[in-house]
Amino acid sequence: IKEQGKLTDELAKAIAGAETKATLEDIYLPYKPKRRTKAMIARENGLEPLLEAILADRSKAPEALAEGFVTEAVPTTKAALEGARDILAEGLTEKAGLLGKLRDFMRAEAFISAKVIPGKEEAGAKFSDYFDHREKWGDIASHRALAILRASKEEIVTIEIAPDPETGADRAITMVAAEIGVAGDGPGDTWLRDAARWTWRVKLSLSMYLDLLGELRQRAHEEAITVFARNLKDLLLAAPAGTKATLGLDPGIRTGVKAAVVDATGKLLATETLYPFQPKNDIRGAQASIVELVKRHGVELIAIGNGTASRETDTLATELIKKTGAPNLTKIVVSEAGASVYSASAYASQELPDLDVSIRGAVSIARRLQDPLAELVKIDPKSIGVGQYQHDITESLLSRSLDAVVEDAVNSVGVDVNTASVPLLARVSGIAGSLAESIVAHRDQIGPFKSRKGLKDVSRLGPKAFEQ
Repeated sequence: IKEQGKLTDELAKAIAGAETKATLEDIYLPYKPKRRTKAMIARENGLEPLLEAILADRSKAPEALAEGFVTEAVPTTKAALEGARDILAEGLTEKAGLLGKLRDFMRAEAFISAKVIPGKEEAGAKFSDYFDHREKWGDIASHRALAILRASKEEIVTIEIAPDPETGADRAITMVAAEIGVAGDGPGDTWLRDAARWTWRVKLSLSMYLDLLGELRQRAHEEAITVFARNLKDLLLAAPAGTKATLGLDPGIRTGVKAAVVDATGKLLATETLYPFQPKNDIRGAQASIVELVKRHGVELIAIGNGTASRETDTLATELIKKTGAPNLTKIVVSEAGASVYSASAYASQELPDLDVSIRGAVSIARRLQDPLAELVKIDPKSIGVGQYQHDITESLLSRSLDAVVEDAVNSVGVDVNTASVPLLARVSGIAGSLAESIVAHRDQIGPFKSRKGLKDVSRLGPKAFEQ
């Protein structure tokens, strides 16, 4: 604005006092470089004085005033009046005060409607709840907003954000007319009122729709991230079962139930695949294998993943505990969110190189019962999958939020430097990935740290990192 030589003290004050991005954009609109508009062409054709004449004397018929502006470039009075209307409309769309009032009105009064595109009913069956949906824009829950936005993106529904067609649109037009100063019933006032209606319908209602759609998307994303972060925190801070030998069962029907036993420190001891369900139905064999694993390795806990066939596997374990009468054996169903992602990850290949991908999930399930935090930090937080519509959310925003949750959880609980994995150590403030690897390498080579000061002997762990 300064480069255009149009920055006044009053304008500078308004810019400095803008509290939202939308307000700032509204103030800047009249000064924003534009492509050639109809209003610019109308000004070049000398139609601005016509608009000024209509505004100045409302008692004269605009058609009569327009006759004096008919030229080769403006062949009819109708064309002259349309040009004057274009100039008026552009001025109204750049009035920060009016835009602010209309936006507040829309936030309070607007409805969001979704309508199915004819012929898309079958392709969009999963969005059938939104084929004919209407509710207040300000009240819509984030999960419904995200569903409608995705349905629109997949071209299943069309979205409209508008005030009540019976009363709301007239109220918005009255606000636009008031901005022009329409008060009486003279021919000029009637023309200006019609121009206000046209400006709302063609220009302002569309810009309000885009503004409110953007706000809705941002609001829904923020709420979805909050829900995801809360669920992730609950999962990370679940009470650890502690250092006990644990049998992890990753349930499956046709592919079998994958079993893995880890000792009290999480070290893998044994693995097996059981087939108690369809098509083999080898319940007796599966129970015998579990009893053998429990006795041989002194298992005290059975961790059952909560995926497909979880309930059936839980029933199998309940019957087995009753039969064996083992007083110290406890079964617990745990969330297996992200276990399959861990199984196929580079870190799992490094940690369990000789183990089949399908069995690694059972190891992860057992370990996450022993210490959920230590196991879940090995997985990208987004892949733990305890959120809604996470693939629609701005990735950088989601990653930053979830990484902060993981970091907060690790730093509030603390870690045991003699057992912590590289991914867990890397989440401690002051320790990055390469330094975490150096700590683990030092521990493997020299043995456990006897005191916190022992960390000073780790290569590249300087005084600042130690202080952290």
